[in-house]
Amino acid sequence: MTKNIKKSLIFIFALLLTTAGMAATIKGKVIDKLTKEPLTGTTIQIAGTTLGAIADVDGNYNLPVKQGIYTLEIRYVGYKNIRQANVKVDGTELTLDFEMENDTQVLGEVSVVGQKKRNTENALISEQRQSLVVQSGVSAQQITKTQDKDASEVIKRVPGVSIIDEKFVMVRGLSQRYNNVWINGSAVPSSEPDSRAFSFDIIPSSQLDNMVIVKSPAPEYPADFTGGFIMVNTKDMPSENSFNISLGTSINDQTHFKDFIYNQGSSTDFLGFDNGLRSLDGGIKSTMNTFPNNSNRIDLLNNGLNNDWTVKTKKPVGDLKLNVNYAHRWETESGRQFGVLASLNYSNTYKTYLNMENSLFGSYDAVNDHSVYLRRSTDNQYNNDVRVGALLNFMYQPKNSHNHYEFKNIFNQIGKNRYTSRYGKDAQSNNEKTYEYYYSSRSTYNGQFTGKHTFEDSKLDWSAGYSYANRLLPDRRRYILNDNDEPGTIALTAGNDISREFTRLDEHVGSANVNYQRDLQFGDFTPTLKAGAYGEYRTRTYNTRLFLYSWGNSMPNGFKNFDLPTQLMIDNNYGEDKLFMYEQVQKRNDYSGNNLLGAGYISANLPISSRIDLYAGIRYEYTKLEMIGNTRDDVESHRSMFYKYNDLFPSVNATYKLTDKQQFRLAYGKSVNRPEFRELSTSVYYDFDLGSNVEGDPSLKPSYIHNIDFRYEWYPSNGESVSVALFYKHFDSPIEWTYTVAGGTDLVYSNKNAKAANNYGVEVDLRKNLDFIGLPNFSWSFNGSLIKSKVKFEKGSKEEDRPMQGQSPYLINTGVFYQHPKWNLNIAALYNRIGKRIIGVGRTVGTSGDQTSTIPNSYEMPHDAIDLSVSKKIGGFEIKAGVRDLLAQRVNFKQFGNATNSAGDNIKYEEVTKSYKPGRNFNMSVTYSF
Repeated sequence: MTKNIKKSLIFIFALLLTTAGMAATIKGKVIDKLTKEPLTGTTIQIAGTTLGAIADVDGNYNLPVKQGIYTLEIRYVGYKNIRQANVKVDGTELTLDFEMENDTQVLGEVSVVGQKKRNTENALISEQRQSLVVQSGVSAQQITKTQDKDASEVIKRVPGVSIIDEKFVMVRGLSQRYNNVWINGSAVPSSEPDSRAFSFDIIPSSQLDNMVIVKSPAPEYPADFTGGFIMVNTKDMPSENSFNISLGTSINDQTHFKDFIYNQGSSTDFLGFDNGLRSLDGGIKSTMNTFPNNSNRIDLLNNGLNNDWTVKTKKPVGDLKLNVNYAHRWETESGRQFGVLASLNYSNTYKTYLNMENSLFGSYDAVNDHSVYLRRSTDNQYNNDVRVGALLNFMYQPKNSHNHYEFKNIFNQIGKNRYTSRYGKDAQSNNEKTYEYYYSSRSTYNGQFTGKHTFEDSKLDWSAGYSYANRLLPDRRRYILNDNDEPGTIALTAGNDISREFTRLDEHVGSANVNYQRDLQFGDFTPTLKAGAYGEYRTRTYNTRLFLYSWGNSMPNGFKNFDLPTQLMIDNNYGEDKLFMYEQVQKRNDYSGNNLLGAGYISANLPISSRIDLYAGIRYEYTKLEMIGNTRDDVESHRSMFYKYNDLFPSVNATYKLTDKQQFRLAYGKSVNRPEFRELSTSVYYDFDLGSNVEGDPSLKPSYIHNIDFRYEWYPSNGESVSVALFYKHFDSPIEWTYTVAGGTDLVYSNKNAKAANNYGVEVDLRKNLDFIGLPNFSWSFNGSLIKSKVKFEKGSKEEDRPMQGQSPYLINTGVFYQHPKWNLNIAALYNRIGKRIIGVGRTVGTSGDQTSTIPNSYEMPHDAIDLSVSKKIGGFEIKAGVRDLLAQRVNFKQFGNATNSAGDNIKYEEVTKSYKPGRNFNMSVTYSF
């Protein structure tokens, strides 16, 4: 087989050489006649054909042709077209340079602002090169090569970025709380009730135009980011009319065609939301019907509750994915332009995790040299996720103006239905079985109305946005069985081992933004001044209710040993003196809040010389957060706590142009990380995955961070870039995840301010065509990071100094791409590896004599992931196929510790906290373009 491959490669190489000998090339450079600046994106086309080339970031183009005589047409928006006739190509290479003139008449009708395309790799590299700040990104063009299904998979292709829980973004080793997200230029609500986080899995990749991560502070960006300011841009206005439909499926070898256990849902689950089957009649604050003689006992049959606890089995045959896109652009006789872009996405997917080890450890028993389990269990988890997404964007371009208006809308709905069975032992070594019926739905809407205006020597842009997010947890049911009463016989022990929880989170964000830029000229000195203002008002409401079961004296004999779903939870066993519910009222777990943010900035871009640009400015932010909680559990007893902050945030970004293709960047900026609503509340909730409670801390204070970036950039040719970046961050009072131990065995998680932290590292990003080694149509991308961090706690604290939670010591992303335009064929092979990172934090739990008992940090261990994809266009059809996580390595979470036994010997131990097989996914889709 190896010999055949070698022969094939030799044959292909010889064929390419022969073809090259018969062909020729027209090449050159396109620049602005007045400014001599390169015109990136200029099209050079052979008249009457579809053959052409696009100028790269330096204005260079390369057009392969056969020998002959041609007419060339050169076009660029806002410039006069050039038509070059009688271009004779009789050798192997012909150089033609073009200087294009501004077309003032065209500019009077067409606004260049807002028309620049950012969905190609060339465009994104060009923007990165010309940016005043340190930034990286990924384009829609690259997304099509990787076949990533949502934004969480897309963004991990960016240097220094990794993903936790398949949806939360880590940038430069910093958790989601240190990153900020905007969609289409407007703030978005947190999609999670328990932390500051945006779930990137909620945005389908088909809605994306590009994603850009700004890594150095600048005056026009919010100060509340330290790892990265992530700008998600959905699809822009169409340059041509189009309509296409895509239908796809995927199969996971651990899930499909195998038993899948589930609880019957509502008739609208297939649309990503519950139709009311699971929710409380009358809403989250409804009054429950009780028995006349027992007002504390809730009637299970007279409250519209879903009392079906039975589970069913089916065999999923494959996931379903559907995507429809429509784009249209109109131009009236008077010169006005209108555009509309619409997209609809749907997916219904399954994922099973079988025999998942899920354990919780106490302090290691050094005397007897063995682990101490607080919980030792094996989980079987069955997930069914439904996503519905819609995008609707409008564009209006008036006649004879430099104005451009857009109205962008994006809506996404996710429903997650999960059934989990857990078997093992509890902290008292009882045999235990725990079951969870979990359904959640998340809705997000983001809308913006924007305007961009260009004048002779200035620009103005503005936006007004509204965002909404909710997260509903209707009827999360859980029950526990153990052999506490009778060893060896697992049964129901107490009524409160059966629980039902209802929660609702609603968050609204209104924002407005305005930016003004003025170009000045003093002889050869041409500075640019910028100024702007930003306002944001955010509200959040969180309500939760918890119900427990109990029973009276009229239950059947031996009912504790009944099969709970099929024999115990039936209508005949419900009643005033039988099974009933009561509410464990915990009003202190409810909260609401509002946050007002006002900001303004002023900055200047100063071209110190032909090689040095200095961009400096200052940003002011005023924040007023009101946290409204309850002082009592039994009744609403509102109390407000106010948090006010006034801060100035200076920043400097300098660029030194070594050559036309190489430059250095040096940046400094101050940023902040403020506590969120949930973190400041007194609310407590139970996390089934952690097996523990999580609570807030009203005493949290902001963390202030000083950021330094240094980066070298090289842009060898069209579509190619090389960058090496160094960064350093110092944190004052960082907000870190920790826990306390209650009752000797129960962990309670929360956030607290550490003393300080440092975070530093190096990032390398490389995108290179491989034609220089005889592999035309091949390209290679690589990005890798080395990161170190250390959190320092106050002396005497039970926490030990450690790396920051979620920080990986290294990240590797690399891929080889093959693209054959003539065959309409694309092939990609991608590799990803993430270094060992802290997922669960450790702490000191006590001392005995000279011995200190500790629980070590829990780490997600490194694993390798390889993705393969291929796509082929045939007429109006495009067929895509791929394999995700080809290796399907086992995912392991471990903790490592040292202990000293009674003989004084040092013991090194290793404990597995979580371990599962994710399986590999095989996917295929067919797209038809009309």
